Order: sequence, then structure tokens, then C-alpha cells
Amino acid sequence: MANIALVDDDKNILASVSMLLEQEGYHVRTFTDGASALTALSATPPDLAILDIKMPRMDGLELLRRLRQGADLPVIFLTSKDEEIDELMGLNAGADDYIRKPFSQRLLLERVKAVLRRAEAHKGGAPGPEGKKEALVRGKLALDPQRHECTWEGKPVRLTVTEFLILQALAQRPGFVKSRDSLMDAAYDDQVYVDDRTIDSHIKRLRKKFKQVDDSFESIETLYGVGYRYRET
Repeated sequence: MANIALVDDDKNILASVSMLLEQEGYHVRTFTDGASALTALSATPPDLAILDIKMPRMDGLELLRRLRQGADLPVIFLTSKDEEIDELMGLNAGADDYIRKPFSQRLLLERVKAVLRRAEAHKGGAPGPEGKKEALVRGKLALDPQRHECTWEGKPVRLTVTEFLILQALAQRPGFVKSRDSLMDAAYDDQVYVDDRTIDSHIKRLRKKFKQVDDSFESIETLYGVGYRYRET
């Protein structure tokens, strides 16, 4: 079973969530702050990290930023109740999913299983909802699902699994509009609900990453009220 890292300064959450995950057969490592987690997880990256955003010494956003310098591990953020800014910051930082506190254990377990399934299928090159797993080249863009590699004009662009799947869905049919619902289907398990804002945040993050490589990047177009499309250059 997968190795999961759980980082939260609330010891009650650490105890209850680690017990839940271990009952499902997962191996769980727990940490009470980001600083102590960084050293351990950098040395031995988990299959999935569940991070609280607000923690002492080093918050979840900074921990994610540093972890992603060495590995593209899937991440689920735990965000404060009714604080929308936490959720948006987490998605913009590149998290694959988020859950608001307080949360049901059933919901958390479903999200964990969904993110791990997507990561494992993607790592193995298994075809997703769009049915393709071979390398894809669209103008300056090249995507290799087998290796989880993305390049723009030969320059590497590091993407999360969710970002990769969304971009792949768009690039498979340049010029065709993809609704937010179809992008959700491409990137998320059908048992997991995400809202429109989640897709919008991932698109924003994708554009930012490509603009860091090419400031003139404009290949992901927004059709307001309809969805997004990839314009081949």
C-alpha cells in the first residue's frame, strides 16, 4: 500500500486520521510542523502528502514549495473552515486537492484514494478518460505521459499530476473547447466532486508555469461562460 505523510499541528487530527488511514492498510508518517517534516520527506518522499496550511515554524504552503523542488509528489491541503483564501492559496501553490476543516473521515478517505489512483495510473502510463497514453506534440508543446514529462520549446515545465491531465485533455484536440465539467472528468475521479473554481485555479497555475519559461505564452485560451481551449502555435 501507499506511503502517506500527514503534517498537522493538531494532535487530535494526527491521531484520528493516521488511525483511519492505517486501518485501510496505508503506511503513515506523522509530523507536527512543516520544518521537521521537510527533512524527513525530502530524504524519503511519500506517495502522498496531506498538509495543513497553517502551522508553526513552516506553513504548508512553504513546505509544499520546498518539497516540489525535489519531487512532484501529490498533495492534499487541509484548509481552515470558511476561509476561502486558504483554499485558493493552496490550489494556486499547486496542490492536487483540498479539504476544509472540519471534514468527514469518509470524504478524506475518498479524496486520498482518488488522488493516489490518478497518480498511479499516470505514473504507469495508463490511459485516462481521453483514452490516450502515447507522447503528444502540439507545436511548441510536448507531453510524455509515460515519463510525466512536459516541455515547451524543449524546456522542461514541471507539472503536478492534476495539471498534466488538464493540459493533456486540452492539447489532445487543439481548437476545440473543453468545458470545466469535461476537464474535471479528465483530471479527477468520478467519485470526487470539485467546483469550477478548482479548475480555474489549476488553469491559472498552468499559465503561470509556462510564462516562466516563455513570457509570450498564450496557448490556453478562456472562453468566458463556456470553458477553455488549447491554441496550437
